[in-house]
Amino acid sequence: MKVAILESLSISKEELNKRKAPFEKKGVEFVEFEKSMDKDMLIDEAKDAEAVIIANMPFKDEVIEGLDHLKFIDVAFTGVDHVGLKAAKEKGISVSNASGYSNEAVSELVFGMVISIARNIRQTEERCREGKTVGIIGHGRIGKRTAELFHAFDAELLIYDPVEQMDRPEYIEQTSVEDLLGRSDIVVLHCPLIDSTKGLIDAKKLSLMKKTAILINVARGPVVNAKDLADALNNEVIAGAGIDVFDCEPPLPEDEPLLHCKNILLTPHIAFASEQSMSLRAEIVFDNLAAWMEGRQQNVIL
Repeated sequence: MKVAILESLSISKEELNKRKAPFEKKGVEFVEFEKSMDKDMLIDEAKDAEAVIIANMPFKDEVIEGLDHLKFIDVAFTGVDHVGLKAAKEKGISVSNASGYSNEAVSELVFGMVISIARNIRQTEERCREGKTVGIIGHGRIGKRTAELFHAFDAELLIYDPVEQMDRPEYIEQTSVEDLLGRSDIVVLHCPLIDSTKGLIDAKKLSLMKKTAILINVARGPVVNAKDLADALNNEVIAGAGIDVFDCEPPLPEDEPLLHCKNILLTPHIAFASEQSMSLRAEIVFDNLAAWMEGRQQNVIL
């Protein structure tokens, strides 16, 4: 069996070799490549592989359609909107993600952004204790962890999630998007990119927010209309924003609206990237591979 690792997992060579070793003892052959955006190169690199490991590089339908031996896509990422799920489903290819690896890292960056935007750590901490209202859109694993951290600061917590959260703690109120936006001092986006969330935060939604509010997006770029957000910041519709994700992966084009507005903190999609989360991600990815080989696929997307 051949497994193609098509981009770096951001762990040391020593750790990678350690994680590959149990599989190699069973006769699994690993081949490793640098990240590529070229369709023909990707098809050539993975042409004989039964499984591929990728992180956040695009792995679209046209690539998957050209891989006749592929049976499993092991995604070292939580989101899978960069993977050609249509082609994978049509070809009966299994897909797993690395759900859970970055819960702590992403939630920590949310706090770092909020503190940085407010510019003064001590005063920000005091304001949180004075009872800021925090609205979290998307109450999955990462959203829940962010809520726990804000609760430690005695913040009032609102969530919006299309699924009724029956097990939510008593300190969290589930409400509508509109109510959450209107009441929150800090709005944090943790939702996946699907049809119903694309462009969710637009000019109309931004107009519902407090003029003193901060928006944090660590979900997916297209959840927010970038031009509308830039206009809202420049026109003081809201007070500030922290953005880690964009319509495309950094480096950003010069005409990216969010590069040319005020009161914004930009980071190049690094919320997930702590040393601890990278190691945990690799552990989950190789556990996914082992589970799939044993016929008990986990972290199932397809």
